Amino acid sequence: MIRKPDRNLWCYRRAPGAHRFQKVILATLMVAGGISVAHLFDWWFRQEHVVSLPLFILLSIIFWWGVLRMVILWISYLLIKVPVTPPAPEGLQVAIFTTSSPGEPLSMFEKTLAACANITYPHTTYLLDDTCDPRFKEVAEQYGAVWLNLTGLPGAKAGKINAALRLTTEDFVLVLDPDHIPFPNFLDEVLGYFGDEKVGYVQVAQAYYNQFRSFTAAAAAEQTYGFYGPTQMGMHGINSAVAIGANCTFRRKALDSIGGHGIGLAEDLVTAIRIHSEGWKSVYAPIIVSRGLVPEDLGSFCKQQLKWSRGVHEVLFAELPRLWGKLTFWQKVSYSSIGTYYFSGVTTLLFLLFPYLFIWFGWLPANMSFMQFVVNWLPVALTAMTIYLFVQQWLCHPAHERGLHWRGMFLKFACWPVFFVGFLISFWNGKIPYIPTAKQAVKGFTPFARPLLIHLAIFVSTLIFVGLKRVFYTHEARLELTSGEIWGMVVFAFIAFIMSLGGLYAAHQSRTLKAEEPWAGIDLKKITTTAGNIPSTNIYPGISGIE
Repeated sequence: MIRKPDRNLWCYRRAPGAHRFQKVILATLMVAGGISVAHLFDWWFRQEHVVSLPLFILLSIIFWWGVLRMVILWISYLLIKVPVTPPAPEGLQVAIFTTSSPGEPLSMFEKTLAACANITYPHTTYLLDDTCDPRFKEVAEQYGAVWLNLTGLPGAKAGKINAALRLTTEDFVLVLDPDHIPFPNFLDEVLGYFGDEKVGYVQVAQAYYNQFRSFTAAAAAEQTYGFYGPTQMGMHGINSAVAIGANCTFRRKALDSIGGHGIGLAEDLVTAIRIHSEGWKSVYAPIIVSRGLVPEDLGSFCKQQLKWSRGVHEVLFAELPRLWGKLTFWQKVSYSSIGTYYFSGVTTLLFLLFPYLFIWFGWLPANMSFMQFVVNWLPVALTAMTIYLFVQQWLCHPAHERGLHWRGMFLKFACWPVFFVGFLISFWNGKIPYIPTAKQAVKGFTPFARPLLIHLAIFVSTLIFVGLKRVFYTHEARLELTSGEIWGMVVFAFIAFIMSLGGLYAAHQSRTLKAEEPWAGIDLKKITTTAGNIPSTNIYPGISGIE
């Protein structure tokens, strides 16, 4: 028997596949982008641009590494594939695992477990409890969930999942983060893909219901739009879609084939690469069938990013080399690209240093006029922006997710110190404890903003230095300050400073946030009839801007 999902409960769905005409337009844009990149390459590597060969090589590596990552992303867009959703067969044995940790609010689990009870496909929900709080057992039993006491296990979340796998028998396991509210049709939308016996896991999009509560929350959500849209769809087209820590449904046999769920700070990425290395397929379904939380304050966001940076670098340095020979070509490209995402902490630091090294010490990495660079870079930038906007038709919910996502870009730039520290800790194999992301805003100033304040002080000091040198120094010094190089470096430093202001604003706003429970006003009864639409303020009262 085949179980047909109630189409009134569908969430955001794109038509299967992409129109050929759209791919032709995208390919044309990519050709234009390739020509502009080639022109920039020809201009960049000219003999007259080399002043200090070591500095020029360093500048070229970090600049062109970013361009290469951009081109790889363009190519992945051409491989976009949106799967057709098969109906879910009846009679599958399905478990839902959600974990609890000390300090997490009980009221959040009441909403999550109640929503799990509303999922229409027959299943068993398990609460993997590590709190030593008897109230969690009571809440689990209240909503028909099975309570498993899993305290003191190594491996944090993944350790509890592996222990629960040994205590259960269901053939399919949905790993659901406790801060996510699943829609009733969740399992109906994913189980049909397992009709292909080689499918090891099915990942769906991740979306949020608190993204309008602060600048940090909005920026964090914007950073995910492209990934859960065209990026994951492109990786799905080459059997490289990655599992995320939330909303991923696994085939038990696939987990058994790799010895259980991967353990680490990036346990989801470890699990995905191991499953792919064993020859299993992955499916990415670009639908939103649950909504969760993003960090609302800068400190919580930076802690999350530090943990992920350390974990992703661990995969890059340890897991990927070990499994390299068992991955396909595109899987190698995909995991290498993901593994080097947080390397931007190193490259951004170097880009920030170059203007100040020249202004203060006269160290010039390249003899390039700033205006000439702008002229040669502009075609690449315009093409990249056009491609970025064009592929937004593959966002999970284009009507509400389109845009320049400037908040996300500002916050990512401001987090370069976090990424850099994560890289350093990974380099010397340091340890970071697995700490669940805060589920409520944490009010107060965060020490993660200190590097941004230091950057502010250096920028202001440099402007004062340039001004004093122009007014009081010798005629030769004043002539030096009229050169295009120094004013180009000042402009470059100014742009970087402006980009850092997003982080400083987020840090300032974090001092005024209130530690409220975003899930408190969610009406689960209304989700059963409106899950196919963007959540309204009737479902999430008190949250503006979602309509």
